[in-house]
Amino acid sequence: MTSSAHMKQISILGVTGSVGQTTVRLLRQHPERFCAAALVAGQNVAALAELARELRPALAVIADARQADALREALAGTGIATAAGPAAVCEAAALPADVIVAAIVGAAGLAPTMVAIQQGTAVALANKEALVCAGPLMLDAARQHGTRLLPIDSEHNAIFQVLTHERRESLVKIALTASGGPFRTWTSEAMTQATPEQALRHPVWAMGPKISIDSATMMNKGLEIIEACHLFDLPEDRVEAIIHPESTVHGLAWYCDGSVLAQMGPADMAVPIAYALGWPERLATDVPMLDLLALRALTFAPVDPGKFPCVELARAAMRAGGTAPVLLNAANEEAVAAFLLREINFTQIPDIIQATLASAPILPIHSIEDIMHADRQARQTAKAMCHRRAA
Repeated sequence: MTSSAHMKQISILGVTGSVGQTTVRLLRQHPERFCAAALVAGQNVAALAELARELRPALAVIADARQADALREALAGTGIATAAGPAAVCEAAALPADVIVAAIVGAAGLAPTMVAIQQGTAVALANKEALVCAGPLMLDAARQHGTRLLPIDSEHNAIFQVLTHERRESLVKIALTASGGPFRTWTSEAMTQATPEQALRHPVWAMGPKISIDSATMMNKGLEIIEACHLFDLPEDRVEAIIHPESTVHGLAWYCDGSVLAQMGPADMAVPIAYALGWPERLATDVPMLDLLALRALTFAPVDPGKFPCVELARAAMRAGGTAPVLLNAANEEAVAAFLLREINFTQIPDIIQATLASAPILPIHSIEDIMHADRQARQTAKAMCHRRAA
């Protein structure tokens, strides 16, 4: 077995979520190549403790400060350090590691992701909301500290793979594909009656509740467009979204000579995560090879803006710049939470987002504090709107 001194140290921020669990799956497949530096979870102490006992990180952190004692007791006698609370999450992100997997969902992942970037190694980025809210600040920090940002969203990872980075002037545009979610074939009228259970039933991917609802509204694609603009230094009008129900082609790049390069693969997050963990090498996975002869068709269609207005709301926020993407993201998180609690109906989610964007001034961003201030204000506004509609 390879000496631990030559193994890649991996920190996983959000280890009990779907991305974190897939990362753990890869670590199990390659115990000779990877070991855990830090593991962070939100509230699930039992799952975190079980993974910590298996992977033996130096530090295990639970974001919920109320569960500090429970985690400490669960790992007593293991020699694994424990901590709890938001500050401790950032401490875990600052622990020396070769790759830090940033997979905490929502704006809560912003601060630890920024701390991870400041370590100057590699950050495998799954938290799209962090880049949506703080794109310019994060990219400046990455350049300043020499950090490599490795996208592990399947679409952005696909674009990362098909870009000819040294010949960017020949790139015309890129496209991110979308399955269309569970309501792709529904009418707008039927969507007004959609239940949380139906919205959570994604036809292809197994994901957490928040991102599953974002897929149903297609806000996930809107957020991914903003993220792609930052990651690949492209204006919004050169980043397309295309419905592709088979979820076999994950991203495409058009070049000036007429060539279109596409990345294809099974709908399994192990593929992009493995690419990030092994980069610049490719890492073997247990994912079955794509059987092209078994594919009956690859179909593509435009996004219907009438059914899925969240995509255009995201584009408008990207064009507006400043705090607009922060307001968009915060309002979306609150509206999704309200829908899951059955306080609003499904088609009111974009209404809440649009109204929140219209209610606040768009201000320039100079610091994380500017982002957090705009985020708090937008959440208050969106929550109040949700409560009024629920009354």
